[in-house]
Order: sequence, then C-alpha cells, then structure tokens
Amino acid sequence: MTALKIRIDEDGAGEVIESHLLATLQAQQPQAANVRLTLSVEDADANLTGGMTATTSYGWLLIKTLWVHDDQRQSGVGTALIEKAEQIALSHGCHGAWLDTSSKAARDFYLRRGYLEFGVLGNRPNQHPSHHRRWFMQKQLAAG
Repeated sequence: MTALKIRIDEDGAGEVIESHLLATLQAQQPQAANVRLTLSVEDADANLTGGMTATTSYGWLLIKTLWVHDDQRQSGVGTALIEKAEQIALSHGCHGAWLDTSSKAARDFYLRRGYLEFGVLGNRPNQHPSHHRRWFMQKQLAAG
C-alpha cells in the first residue's frame, strides 16, 4: 500500500470530493436533480444581512446553513430564505426538505414553519458539552 498523505482541506477540495461522490451515486442509482443553492440577502448598502446554503438530492432539499444577522432577526429574512429555497426545490422535483440544528431558537423557528422532528442526537451529562442536542427536522413540500 502506498503511503497516504492526509491533510485538512484548505483549498476547496471539499466541493470536489462532494461532486465526485455525487457522480458515483448517480451512476449507481436513479436520482432527482443534484443542485447547489446559495441564497443571500443584502441591505440597501449592499451589506450581507442573511444567507443560506442548501443542496438537492434524491428528491430532498437539504438545508445546510441558514444565517441571519442579529439586527435582522424577527424581520422575515429567515422566512423569506426558507420559502425561496423550498420554491426552488419544488421546481427541481423535490418532495421534502430536511435539516439539522443544535440551536433551540432555530428549532423553534423551523417548527413554526412546518418542520417536524424526526430524530435527536444528545450528549449525556458527563459528555462535553453536557446536555447538547442536535435536532433533525423534515417538512413535506409536495404530495408524493
């Protein structure tokens, strides 16, 4: 076996690795569209005030990140991003959306937008950080 050189990704290799995996999976089994989404919101001065990254695969929208600047929370920016991503996902044949979050406030935000929990990972009291939770959530986007 040849010696392996393992390194931490510092030059964007993660996207290349993901695209290779998706190509391999597409060759092995049928899929819906694999699309990368990056949505952003700017204020009148072109300052970034929120954004989202997501992908579609196997008929599901995966919300990877959703961020809204502290000054813009409760303003509808997060809801607008979610709604736009869901609309785009539907146009690519997605029937559902899923995500995970470790923020209780984010969990509550998603619950108000129709997402339901389907799993929880949690730390025990003797694990660091104690009592940490990660909620996995999903939402049906269309019949099917």
